[in-house]
Amino acid sequence: MSDLKNYGIILASGTGSRYGADVPKQFVKIAGKTILEHTIDVFEKAEGIDDIIIVITPEYRTMAEEILLKNSYKKVSKLLNGGEIRKESSYIGISSIAEDEANVLIHDCARPFLTQKIIDNCIEALKTYDAVDVAIPSTDTIVKVDENNIIQSIPHREKLRRGQTPQCFKLSLIKKAHELSKNDKNFTDDCGLIVKYNLADVFVVDGDVENIKVTYPSDIFMADRLFQIRSSIFPEEQNLEKMEDKVIVIFGGTSGIGECTAILAREYGAKVFVASNSTGCDIRDYSAIENFLKEVYSKTKRIDYVVNSAGILRMGKLAERSIEEIQTDIDINYTGSINVAKASIPYLKESKGSLQLYASSSYTRGRSLYSTYSSTKAGIVNLAQALAEELACDDIRVNVINPERCATPMRFKAFGKEPEGSLLQPERVAEASLKTFLSDLTGQVIDVKRG
Repeated sequence: MSDLKNYGIILASGTGSRYGADVPKQFVKIAGKTILEHTIDVFEKAEGIDDIIIVITPEYRTMAEEILLKNSYKKVSKLLNGGEIRKESSYIGISSIAEDEANVLIHDCARPFLTQKIIDNCIEALKTYDAVDVAIPSTDTIVKVDENNIIQSIPHREKLRRGQTPQCFKLSLIKKAHELSKNDKNFTDDCGLIVKYNLADVFVVDGDVENIKVTYPSDIFMADRLFQIRSSIFPEEQNLEKMEDKVIVIFGGTSGIGECTAILAREYGAKVFVASNSTGCDIRDYSAIENFLKEVYSKTKRIDYVVNSAGILRMGKLAERSIEEIQTDIDINYTGSINVAKASIPYLKESKGSLQLYASSSYTRGRSLYSTYSSTKAGIVNLAQALAEELACDDIRVNVINPERCATPMRFKAFGKEPEGSLLQPERVAEASLKTFLSDLTGQVIDVKRG
């Protein structure tokens, strides 16, 4: 039994009636990708998953096919038209498997935050049990009411769990459950069938509070925020030797993080071109950026990556600062990034390259005395996420590097000397920048922290 093949069945055949958008929720974009793409990504990257089967709404099959073609997934073997209800779609998925026995993990596409840990734990549990559910403890008191909304009982919540997916089974067991329930209209979920017909014990694996299901429009805002909080796991696995012969342009590359990024990229064989105000390229001047990029391209015939790490950090109450000084902050910290992004697009489109902008830990909540700095960094995050969606069709990736307090000359000028060891070293940020370039991430905020 230990050599059984592990199938991930993604149910993406809902019509989104409760979501209320023009397209089903699985095609709504969050952090630069559709929910369907995020969910497929989880199973594609899971070492324990051998094969992925997607059950889709027939009317949107073409959209799903376009997603599969664009991403070139290696594990997706079937794209099946689903049924009118979840039960039918689930049956279609499991019926497409040719083996007599296998492990199947049936997952709702609308849960894009499934973790590798949950998948691993489910596969491990299937070595002992024939049916496995995923659930988390209920933090709320659950009340049972009658038809008049009068409480009948209040179960002890210690015994209650909130169900999630995937729900996992031996193939023969879940097939038998569906065969027994062909005429059963009282269907809740696949585990419910196992319990109703008393076919096997259903073991419960711990879920994750972040494994939320996107059901209503408000859930999209929560999901987008979750992607920001998760901040895309630091891409440690990327090999920096792949930077060899890559052409990288760094605006703000003569000091601080930009300078460290340039040094590290050169160490790994990249062709690095730096620009800054001190070299005569002011990012507030769009034509200056255009000219610099054109000059680089004339020498290399290719630009793979573009970084804008230029910035300014000044303190003061808004009411007490001059409008000229405030405008300078905005022009350097925000408009400059727009200029760099716009001027870079033609070159990155040709190379299918990547753009990186920089945020700050203060982007999540405005800081007094640094209102313009905090707000421009929040704007950078929104800019990058919007660009990731706009440029996805051109295969241009856009991400934001978000370092915690970092030991740069800019910070020293703003805060003076700070306790040793309390600041992130810029070399760590440079490493994160280069590894993010080498990853397939887009529309993400990459948190870089000490240690």
